[in-house]
Amino acid sequence: MKVLVTGSAGFIGFHLVNKLVEKGDEVVGLDNINDYYEVSLKYGRLADAGITKDEIQTSRFVQSKRFRSYRFVKEDLTNKEFLLELFKSEQFDAVVNLAAQAGVRYSLEKPDEYISSNVQGFLNILESCRHHPVKHLVYASSSSIYGTNTKIPFSTEDVVDHPISLYAASKKSNELMAHTYSHLFNIPTTGLRFFTVYGPWGRPDMALFLFTRKILNGNPIQVYNNGEMKRDFTYIDDIVEGIVKVLDKPESVNNDSECDRLEALKTKAPYKLYNIGNSSPVLLTDFIDALEESIGQKAERQLMPLQPGDVLSTWADVTDLIKDINYQPKTELRVGISNFVKWYRDFYKV
Repeated sequence: MKVLVTGSAGFIGFHLVNKLVEKGDEVVGLDNINDYYEVSLKYGRLADAGITKDEIQTSRFVQSKRFRSYRFVKEDLTNKEFLLELFKSEQFDAVVNLAAQAGVRYSLEKPDEYISSNVQGFLNILESCRHHPVKHLVYASSSSIYGTNTKIPFSTEDVVDHPISLYAASKKSNELMAHTYSHLFNIPTTGLRFFTVYGPWGRPDMALFLFTRKILNGNPIQVYNNGEMKRDFTYIDDIVEGIVKVLDKPESVNNDSECDRLEALKTKAPYKLYNIGNSSPVLLTDFIDALEESIGQKAERQLMPLQPGDVLSTWADVTDLIKDINYQPKTELRVGISNFVKWYRDFYKV
């Protein structure tokens, strides 16, 4: 297939591109390389694929020197005119939309960024798929949309009408918008609610990266809610394997029970939602213990209160994903953490 991957300089996007070209797909990657976190890491991911910063600044499309079937373009999803022209000229078979303004706490500081990137940008993707049809649009949602839900594990059949961050609200809006376009224009769409993805080349704003950096630098780490939080940590390789399998299996008719329960969704549109996680929540303090063991150094822990927008626990019910694509996460937490620490030491020459 020819696949457009937006957010291809991001953490998940980088790994997904590698997997797609490895299996023989042609990939066009798109990313605006914003400065939400250190751009050197984004350029480092691109450099790993043989795409240099100088080439990005001087050429519209940059051909990967490592992968013959991978090209990259630096652009923003808010540029609707460019997207429409890109879809028209490239005739994509499928799209994986991972580009978004990430971060729960940052959405308290820069709310406009989330509406621009996550809502307007996603609308432009949907419009492009409408006017230049694709066989499948897969897009990133988030476990954060479960908000104040107390029933665990989280199921895609749960009602999720109470997000507690604008980031979560923007992701919920993506799901509603995708359903609308699936219903109106018969665009097969699949939303993936990611649960705390970690691994090599990860994001610096995520706990594993933050804690590793501070421990190695001899700085204290901030442990929110006194460490009494659980997260369904999911290793990047397991996430990418799930995305690739989902991409090859577009929905034709939606028969899930949420459609039977909610009158507004009784449309049988080619629309699907999945949780994609490890389905094995880990206490934050146990996570830190495993990280300390991998690094070989104890952390000074500063216990902090729960932060606005944070949820106490995440736990993915992945029953549908197991049934539909035989999804089976394989990476144990300590192995995944060890892989990350090794990558971190190599990349930052620690």
